[in-house]
Amino acid sequence: MTPTLAADDWLNLQSLYPAVAAVFPPADAPSLAVMEVPVATALFRETETCQGFPLLLSGEVRVSRSAPNGRELELYRVLPGEMCLVSSACLFAGQVFSAQGITTQPTRLAIMPPPTFRAALAHEVFRDYVMGLFAARMADLTGLIEAVAFQRLDSRLAATLLGHGHQVRTTHQLLADELGTVREIITRLLHRFERAGWVSLSRECITICDSAALRQLAAQGTRP
Repeated sequence: MTPTLAADDWLNLQSLYPAVAAVFPPADAPSLAVMEVPVATALFRETETCQGFPLLLSGEVRVSRSAPNGRELELYRVLPGEMCLVSSACLFAGQVFSAQGITTQPTRLAIMPPPTFRAALAHEVFRDYVMGLFAARMADLTGLIEAVAFQRLDSRLAATLLGHGHQVRTTHQLLADELGTVREIITRLLHRFERAGWVSLSRECITICDSAALRQLAAQGTRP
């Protein structure tokens, strides 16, 4: 039997997704199934049918598109209190997934079945909430398209490194996936940054040595 929301989960859900709490009284909370998903697990894959609207209680999901040659482009990440654009689009249109979602850490989430999701959309509070998050995700994707189309890869890499703090604990492959390129190019650029004295490289760790230089490179990313 699939576990359902416990009392603590419902309180957490109310805090993270207030629009859901406005639509469903506490007595209806147990109707939402709960999933415990380990790290690096596929919540959904391209061409699969959407089984429900995910409401993250903890953890993180990385949503990406893949090409036939195996390359991936990260579209966005879903955190607790946020919405998965791909899932909502599938439920709106009754279509299969156009991307895949993989957990980046142990994740706990509630699942709103498709009929429940459609019924909730009849409530103005929930509908406005979903459409607001939908618009915000679309703005993020527009920014991603602009970066991929108009910004140099070295500038995008510099901006990505700055966004992770003084020490970036990741692999060259994960950076390549995030930026929609291949590992060899990322490795080549990172070694160039290291020779310039901007970063220091070690196993699965990149230390920022000259953030000012990286910021300057990031600012030069738009092509003339």
